[in-house]
Amino acid sequence: MDFLTTLDELHAHYGTPGEAAQVKVTPVLTAAYRAHIERARFCVLSTVGPEGTDGSPRGDEGPLVTVLDARTLALPDWKGNERIDSLRNILRDGRVSLMFLIPGSNTAMRVNGRARITADPGLRRRFERAGKLPRTVIVIAVEEVYSQCARALIRSALWTGGDQSAGLPSVGDMLREITEGRIDGAAYDAAWPARAAGTMW
Repeated sequence: MDFLTTLDELHAHYGTPGEAAQVKVTPVLTAAYRAHIERARFCVLSTVGPEGTDGSPRGDEGPLVTVLDARTLALPDWKGNERIDSLRNILRDGRVSLMFLIPGSNTAMRVNGRARITADPGLRRRFERAGKLPRTVIVIAVEEVYSQCARALIRSALWTGGDQSAGLPSVGDMLREITEGRIDGAAYDAAWPARAAGTMW
């Protein structure tokens, strides 16, 4: 198998981006871009660190991020699995990318920027849920914002293809396989719904 190794080789396989693909990138949140991002309840946060890259799903029951101004987003860090891979990466390399998705919309919004982590009490209180606060908030200085081409979402029928999860291994199945049965996968799956409900925030 031959691999492309130079930019010239790569460019030879692709065309020139059209005007729309080039002018859509802005250094600030336009009104239209902001409308999409403020509606989103889900995104993937991508970070990079010495050990490699990390892609972390982030979600909330309402708006996922708060727009502090046209160049700044705030993303609460809610209860998770305590691995804090993204946070450790951000402390060592602030480069981040976010991809926001809204069910039913084939427009994915992308944000590239630099992130820092704060435990500021006032900012954390802005995200209060059921009397609970995020332990920290990720503050993102926006460098680029743009809408992503809709073809991937259309091709995958992400919102129109129906539930395709039947027959997939559960997380308990995965853990049982990885640990060669040391973790009881069925017990893990049975306990998960109550554990998640009690630790959502």
